Amino acid sequence: ASFTIALRTVDNVTVMIKLRPGVSVGCQIHVKNFFRSELKIKPGDNVTFTFTCSTPEKYFIMEIQKNVDCVSGPCPFGDVHLYPPGLPRLNRTFIWDVKASTKAGLELRFSTPWLRQIEPGETCPDFVSYNINSCIDKATVNIGTFCRNGSVSRVKLLGGVIMSLHLPWNSPLTTSGFNIANRASIKRLCIIESILKGESSITLMSPNYPLGFPEDELMTWQFVIPSSMRASVFFHNYSLSNCERKEERVEYYIPGSLSNPEVFKLSDSQPANIPGSFNLSLQGCDQDAQNPGILRLLFQVVVQHPQVDENVTHLLDLSKELNMTVTIHFEGWPRRIPVMSEPICLICKDPRTCDRVLTLVSGAVYKISFLCKDLSRLRITAEKGISCVDLRWCQGKIYHLLVPKAITQLPIQLHKFIWKLLAPELINIEITSPSLKLQQHVPEQRCNTSYSYSIVGATPETELNVGVFCPGGSIEKIQMRNNVTISLKTFGKGFLNESKHQDLKMSFVPHIKDECSFTVSPDPKAKVYLQNPNWPYGLPPYVSISWYVVVPNKQVARLGFSKDRMGIACETGRAYVNIKEETAGAEETVCREDEPLPKPRNMYHDFWVNVSNCKPVDKTQLTLQFQVTLADKQIDLGVILAVVAGAGVLAAIGLTVCCVKKKKKKSQNPMVGVYNANVNTQVPGKQGLFTKGRKNNESHVYAVIDDAMVYGHLLKESNGSVSPEVDVYRPFDGPIGSLPPSPPPLSFRKDIKRSSNTEEPPPLTDTDHDTYTFAHQKSGQSEDIGDTSEKNNGDTSTSLLENKEQDGLVE
Repeated sequence: ASFTIALRTVDNVTVMIKLRPGVSVGCQIHVKNFFRSELKIKPGDNVTFTFTCSTPEKYFIMEIQKNVDCVSGPCPFGDVHLYPPGLPRLNRTFIWDVKASTKAGLELRFSTPWLRQIEPGETCPDFVSYNINSCIDKATVNIGTFCRNGSVSRVKLLGGVIMSLHLPWNSPLTTSGFNIANRASIKRLCIIESILKGESSITLMSPNYPLGFPEDELMTWQFVIPSSMRASVFFHNYSLSNCERKEERVEYYIPGSLSNPEVFKLSDSQPANIPGSFNLSLQGCDQDAQNPGILRLLFQVVVQHPQVDENVTHLLDLSKELNMTVTIHFEGWPRRIPVMSEPICLICKDPRTCDRVLTLVSGAVYKISFLCKDLSRLRITAEKGISCVDLRWCQGKIYHLLVPKAITQLPIQLHKFIWKLLAPELINIEITSPSLKLQQHVPEQRCNTSYSYSIVGATPETELNVGVFCPGGSIEKIQMRNNVTISLKTFGKGFLNESKHQDLKMSFVPHIKDECSFTVSPDPKAKVYLQNPNWPYGLPPYVSISWYVVVPNKQVARLGFSKDRMGIACETGRAYVNIKEETAGAEETVCREDEPLPKPRNMYHDFWVNVSNCKPVDKTQLTLQFQVTLADKQIDLGVILAVVAGAGVLAAIGLTVCCVKKKKKKSQNPMVGVYNANVNTQVPGKQGLFTKGRKNNESHVYAVIDDAMVYGHLLKESNGSVSPEVDVYRPFDGPIGSLPPSPPPLSFRKDIKRSSNTEEPPPLTDTDHDTYTFAHQKSGQSEDIGDTSEKNNGDTSTSLLENKEQDGLVE
């Protein structure tokens, strides 16, 4: 098809057809037996041309520019038409370059459905867009890019204007959609009018966004809103320039206000709940010539109906709280940014100070109101700090970790309450739950309560995520080193009722040995599952964790591990699992990372489980889980018979003593049965079985007293009384320590390089890969046995250091 374009000189219109950027020459323009890739048609020309392809819109674009002089001649006010007609179906850009004096500003009026401003790089749904530039002398300012279907009805400009309309090749639009009107000078860069009739949300940007608002300029947005509606302003993105004189600010003119104009900084919370129409102005400053900076602003205006409960206030009394902040926010904050078109929920601390997020500090009383149709979309997050500087002042003081009633009484769901517990070096933190106790959230035993506690400890090197806990378990106490963060998180609406029974408490205690220690009192009716912190990512290197499990007198605890081995390989050091009952003479079971974990076993007394990590190889991590089940002790018939037999023996001893006393009155001669120390009373057997001697073994401990034993040597007269000296077992009735078992000496850590000038220790025996058991010697006993692991009363760090020095391992 051929096209003819005839341009009148009086119209001052130029048409330019050229190749689309980035497209190779696959089509040409045929004009008077010539083939061209570009065609320029000037005012007064009459040109007929064709394309050498059937789809020229893929290769060519068209620009139609009309120059309008409103300075030296009359200005063509009224509707702007798309001229000339009969253009080929190409992507078209109509440009109107209007020259005007700064003393007579221009006004662009847009026909419905008006315009909507978009950010640079954004495209319009129908690909029809308007671009407005203001021309003052030789300077050009980009007012903005707009799509159809919006609220911007008018734009007033100081000086000339360059107006561009971009149409796709298949657009059915036949009118420009705006007209030009002349008005008096507006004495500012521009005025943008926006008409909002119902509930809606619009986004607007300052000129030249995001490159920067012109220096020391002033512009205004006029918002036309029904008096029955309410408007709120939110600044979402802004930056400030470096001012030498004046100050950058925004000013509001609100009809009926007693302080017009109301001046705000860009960093302030902007006015909300504005009744009806208002104006917003942006004022720049004189910038630093060397470092001007950038002033820019992107903001949102939300219009909604008055809320039914906007005059209903809720009292939030934080006057008696210390170091607390309360934030009321929308659901998903701060990770999720709400879409600007979403219905908005506003929180107000006074009728005009409202925002989507409101943060309040302790020490004051607030009257809160809500501009929100659905309060279920709002949440509360609170944070409280508790610190200890001097242990003498805060030791023994118990802090109740409770959510204040002032927060739970608000009609907003509590999302999270955070306690930040700060303790300096050598002061540790103890967390208790005396009545409810705590249950650890594990895959085999999940929490199903309306709230839970997440406990995280901050070591100097890394965070130690202790785990998630909920009320109604077996953990009575958790002791931790360094600072601790406890986060209470709610699930559902049941927290309002369950929160009345909170009993979590915290206190500051002296230094503890392990990074974390648990005290567990298992439920007799349920299996207790316990797992190490940082699950499932594994313990940090060189961290030690302990569990102290309380076993009732008439019950026995069944201890079992969920897997056979620790599942790690150590790069440096060794990883250990220590198990020891808290009773006199109890053996300690120690397993290394390359050895199997203990099989399920019965524990008849309170016991410790200690885990000490090494530096693992590659990505292997130490994860350990075990379970404890309580059961009633079974009565052994053999024990009953032994007790009866023992009673008979004691009765016989008593009868003998009576007889001896009577005979002593008749004769003072020595008895035939007097104990002779020189007589060997041991049963003949293999020599060398107990090489340490009687005092160092337990050959003198009798499980059952033989009835056939001669008791005459038990008698010894002392002031007319009998004092038996038989060396029988007597149960330990002294105080039991509360420290966890010490890890094994470093002599077992074969892989650590020893010093070259240190004598090599003797090689380990064939049992090196078996489970080791150590019977700790009693205090006051001879130290010739060679076990020094208990010299420091269970202090692991001291014991390890001594062994390192002995083995030459201290670097």
